[in-house]
Amino acid sequence: MRKDITIAAAPRSTRGKNEARRLRAAGKTPGVVYGTGQDAVAVAVDPAEVTRILRSGTGHNTIFQIQVDGHSPEPVMITDWQTEPIKGKLLHVDLKRVDLSQHMTVKVPVHVSGDPKGVKIQGGLLEIVTREIEVDCLPDEIPEQFVLDVSELAIGQSVRASGVPMTGSMKLVSSPDQVIAHVVALRAEAAEAAPAEGAVAAAAEPEVIKKGKKEEEGAAEGEAKKKK
Repeated sequence: MRKDITIAAAPRSTRGKNEARRLRAAGKTPGVVYGTGQDAVAVAVDPAEVTRILRSGTGHNTIFQIQVDGHSPEPVMITDWQTEPIKGKLLHVDLKRVDLSQHMTVKVPVHVSGDPKGVKIQGGLLEIVTREIEVDCLPDEIPEQFVLDVSELAIGQSVRASGVPMTGSMKLVSSPDQVIAHVVALRAEAAEAAPAEGAVAAAAEPEVIKKGKKEEEGAAEGEAKKKK
């Protein structure tokens, strides 16, 4: 999805770990701009601006403008990034130039809405199996997300990728049979197992009692014969 955002970038003449450390110490993040048949350009960007885009609703699917010193602004997307594992500081970012007239394949988040019948009536459990699917579309038609209604799902039923509505230039790339969410039976199985276990225990108990009673009766008869 295209946003009205422009990020300034400065070209880097040198690369390497030492240069990257110097950039980070100066409050910048090293990156690379590539794609559309042009030469790759090493750049330095403001990590706060890139992080803000990654944390937005459209995330890495956001199409925005980058303006490298001495060049005209051009649309790009974030294709890869590295963060510091403890503090989450942005360490590096890859930016791909986008041709707005060409189709591209992207991963789009899938969310579910509604309270399934299989949960509220049958006591089942809703399981989310897939949280994103791949679609092919024009850059300006990349959706922020898909939302599927699961309120009619009963136990044993599911919604699949084929149920995700495709509009405009969108085409599904993921397998149509890929399960997004389904309702499984858990409470019902537990309820059936509990009486069965109780029945086994109840059936075994009289046998133990009868056996003990016979042993007591036999012991009593033996004592009686000794006295005679």
